Amino acid sequence: MGKVENNKLNKQRSLLNSAFELFTTKGVSKTSIAEISSKAGMAKGTFYLYFRDKFDIRNRLISHESSLLFMAASKALDEELKTRSLNFTEKIIFIIDNIINALDSNQALLNFISKNLSWGIFKEALTTNVADNDINFLDVYHQIINDDEVNLKEPEIMLFLIVELISSTCYSAILYEEPVDINTAKPYIYATVRNIIKEHIIE
Repeated sequence: MGKVENNKLNKQRSLLNSAFELFTTKGVSKTSIAEISSKAGMAKGTFYLYFRDKFDIRNRLISHESSLLFMAASKALDEELKTRSLNFTEKIIFIIDNIINALDSNQALLNFISKNLSWGIFKEALTTNVADNDINFLDVYHQIINDDEVNLKEPEIMLFLIVELISSTCYSAILYEEPVDINTAKPYIYATVRNIIKEHIIE
C-alpha cells in the first residue's frame, strides 16, 4: 500500500473511531457530522470524501463492529472444533453464545447496534467489508451448512428469525434484565433457536 492510500485509510479509520465513540456516548441523533470531523481532527468537508452522510458511517460502523463479533465467534468455534465435534445446530448455538457474551461485556456496543439495526442494515453488515480483515459472515454461515451437509429450506429466513430473536432478547435481558437477566434467559433462547433450526431442516 502506497503512502497516499495509507493516509486515506488512516483518515477513514479515524472518522470511524470518532463516530463510534460519539454514537455510543451521545447517540446517533445527537451527534453531528461537524462533531465527528472535529473529533477526528479534520475539516467537515473531508468527511464527505469518505461517507455520504451520518447514516452511511453509522451503517458501516454496524457492519464493521458486527464483523468483529462474528470473526471472534468464528475463531472460537474453530478452536472448539479441535477438541470436540459439534453438529450444525450446536455450532450455531456456540456462535450465538460467544456473541451474546461479547455483547454482555460491551453494553455500549449492544446499545448502539440494537438501536440502529434493521434486517437490511444487518444483511449489508453480513456481506460488506469495511476493513481489510472483516469477514463475510454469510460465507461462514453457508460454509457451516455445507460442512455439515445440512439441507435447509429458506436458510436466509432461518437466519433472519434467529437474528431478530437474539437482537431483541439480548437488548432487554442484558441492558434491563427484562423479563430476566441474560444468563437466566439463555436456556430459553437456545431452546427456541433449536426449534427454529429444526423447523428449517429438511430430513
